[in-house]
Amino acid sequence: MSYTVLARRYRSTSFDELVGQEAIARTLMGAIEQGRVAHAYLFIGARGVGKTSTARIFAKALNGGSPEVDKAIMTGQDTDVIEIDAASHNKVEEARDLIANSIYRPLRGKYKIYIIDEVHMLSTPAFNALLKTMEEPPEHVKFILCTTESQKVPATIQSRCQRYDFRNIPASLIAEHLTNVIKEEGMKAEPDLIHLVARMGAGSMRDALSLLDRLMAAGEKKLTVELLENLLGLPDRQVISSLIDALADGDAKTALELTDQLLARGVAIDLFIESLTGALRDLMVLAACGPETMLVDIAGDARKRAFEQSRRFDAAGLVHMIALCENAHRSSKYSSMPRAVLDALIARLAMAEKLADVAALLASGAGAPAPASASRGSPRKKA
Repeated sequence: MSYTVLARRYRSTSFDELVGQEAIARTLMGAIEQGRVAHAYLFIGARGVGKTSTARIFAKALNGGSPEVDKAIMTGQDTDVIEIDAASHNKVEEARDLIANSIYRPLRGKYKIYIIDEVHMLSTPAFNALLKTMEEPPEHVKFILCTTESQKVPATIQSRCQRYDFRNIPASLIAEHLTNVIKEEGMKAEPDLIHLVARMGAGSMRDALSLLDRLMAAGEKKLTVELLENLLGLPDRQVISSLIDALADGDAKTALELTDQLLARGVAIDLFIESLTGALRDLMVLAACGPETMLVDIAGDARKRAFEQSRRFDAAGLVHMIALCENAHRSSKYSSMPRAVLDALIARLAMAEKLADVAALLASGAGAPAPASASRGSPRKKA
């Protein structure tokens, strides 16, 4: 039998199963209960946040009833719920065919429902043809338009739709869902691994599940952070942690040696900087909000370790360090010597306090004593 990926097998099939979009689910259910279903809807949001799943669930609530019909709708095979990928069906002739067929009543459901995915990919003539039907749609026709780029959908189309903005799914909710999936699959995973995969999903449940699928394909009995790092070529978190300790100590030599160690293992420079920036961001939030904050998706001993590190820095200094990392990340992409950019970044982060003292000395005049506030912007706290 062919394998079905996790993102499809664990796709939401009811409003109750939608993760992170509860407000939208309640509104759509309320519209059905009150008989206030509009003729056109526009679902906007990043990839993998549930737009198409919600469209199918909504269509099932409007047209479903029997297990056979419900299954056909949820798999995109129902005769009355027509799914169209605008990326590959964006010509005006195809839009006109859709309009011509819309006059025919549904075969077994109450409505003929058109779900148009990535609707922003339609050509201008196709949008114009679609607009004509949306202005005066037959009473048995409903449109559900989905897009990741709302700015490319003409205002004339948007004004005829009820708009719903899908938010990125919080990492905590993604982690909870991944935990359930791992349990259903009869596997085990480190808690830190689950939180890391959830964060790497960047608000997309589909991306997180796809990454989990890749980990499971490795055939290991237990999913670990080390497995993820090896699979994606990510920097070792322990080495990143040691690197941050070196930065806190102002030890540029050790920091540069640890950087070289990670690059020697095949870690890409952009991934290195991204990982360092993410770690510094966590420290900044912990320094500003305390160890119990929910704004950091770190669990167990890793959270304790991160909080202890955060106490070695000033929150304002960490903000500056993050800005330096972001600038270096951009510069390294266009530099002919990205390694030099990275090494300069690490040296600057390690010597930030000395550089701040020199800047204060220059600002106050040669030979004049530095003011007491000279190192206020220093990333590290004074002993």
